[in-house]
Amino acid sequence: MSDQAQTVRVRIAPSPTGDPHVGTAYVGLLNYVFARKHHGSLVLRIEDTDRNRSSTRFEEAILESLRWFGISWDEGPDVGGPFGPYRQSERLSIYQEHAERLVASGHAYRCFCSPERLDAVRKERRARKLNTGYDRHCRHLEPAEIERHLAQGTPHVIRLKMPIEGETVFHDRLRGEIRFNNELIDDQILLKTDGYPTYHLANVVDDHLMGITHVIRAEEWINSTPKHVILYNAFGWSLPEFVHVSLLRNQDRSKISKRKNPVSLVYYRQAGFRPEALRNFLGLMGWNHPSGSEKFSLEEMIEAFSLDDISLGGPVFNLEKLKWLNGQYIRDMAPEALADWLADTLFSRAYLDRIVPLIRERMEVFQDFWKYADYFYSDDLRLEPNALIPKKRTATETRRMLGEVLARLEEASRQGWTTDGIEHALRDYCATSGWKVREVFMTVRLATTGKKATPPLFETLDVLGKERVRQRLLAAQNLLKKAQ
Repeated sequence: MSDQAQTVRVRIAPSPTGDPHVGTAYVGLLNYVFARKHHGSLVLRIEDTDRNRSSTRFEEAILESLRWFGISWDEGPDVGGPFGPYRQSERLSIYQEHAERLVASGHAYRCFCSPERLDAVRKERRARKLNTGYDRHCRHLEPAEIERHLAQGTPHVIRLKMPIEGETVFHDRLRGEIRFNNELIDDQILLKTDGYPTYHLANVVDDHLMGITHVIRAEEWINSTPKHVILYNAFGWSLPEFVHVSLLRNQDRSKISKRKNPVSLVYYRQAGFRPEALRNFLGLMGWNHPSGSEKFSLEEMIEAFSLDDISLGGPVFNLEKLKWLNGQYIRDMAPEALADWLADTLFSRAYLDRIVPLIRERMEVFQDFWKYADYFYSDDLRLEPNALIPKKRTATETRRMLGEVLARLEEASRQGWTTDGIEHALRDYCATSGWKVREVFMTVRLATTGKKATPPLFETLDVLGKERVRQRLLAAQNLLKKAQ
């Protein structure tokens, strides 16, 4: 069915398990433009069924960052709509009811295997060099045994009963026919012991109930799609049109990652990128304007956009090109508008209010502000690799230490990026790693500020923000790698 022959409904479905990702913005942009092109609807759904990692703080950051990026949605947890709720954690009874329907129809089954048994099966199959997926032990339990387990309250999950012969075939708009050998696909868990769904069940049920016509998402979900197709068929539902776009890539063609590129939308906002420049840049990732122009507005993209023109070449996220494009948009701004933007972003009162208490005691004249606060605004720290290496340490050791510190800070930040959390993470690392406090603190100070003397380290890192600290520690690691 053509796009024009149906009311287009698409969705973006971020998981609030981390900072808002540039990949979410990229896929969100394609869905937004496609919906607007065809006068359809864009749904924003929060997929928060990962109870251990999901956070309302991350959800709020995602929504705020997407608004800054410049896309809006017609339905979602903040705006409502006829197919809510739009948070999966608020739809548990829906998933449980649908899982039971699959059991009743013979398309799913209850699995009572303990974690210990599952672990033993994996090890045994790995030793035999077999597929380490579930061995389908509970797939053919007798009804009496199932009832006995239920009566005893044995914890269990509900698994999808995948076909064990033949192929599952589906059509992708960009890739054509895709085929999967069924015997290689695991009997996926649909409903966990705590009553929460896995991604696969919740995704399919929600896409159907919310009337999604086109599933536009990254290619990493291709391997999950046969499970989704089997679920659609088991429920007797029509498939949406699948459109799997290429992943954003680093310069070395690897999947874009925070180890090699800034991936948080928060970073781009704080670093002074214009949202329209970032939209334009992401619009060039796998798609070209028919005019050949590299600079176009969101409205111009909507006017010219077609899914069929998306390339599968693996778009490279070139930060230097983004900076060039951002410069084009800055030069398009009237001087007054540019001044207002700088005042509202780089020199916002809220940011100044956090910096001034840290440097006030060091200032004698107003222009001393730049001497003591320059690293809060510029990432050009001009570091010398030897200065980063403590006495009696090597470049390799120091580089490894910075990586371990970054991992500790990342873990601590899951509870929020705070002065106390930063201090605890750094002191705990020193207490358990064999590194001295003065070695770690001075190296981190130099790596993140370019200076040996700064205001208190933990407060400074807090104001710089997680994304700037991450990028500067990574830059220092790369500098040390060259010195090894």
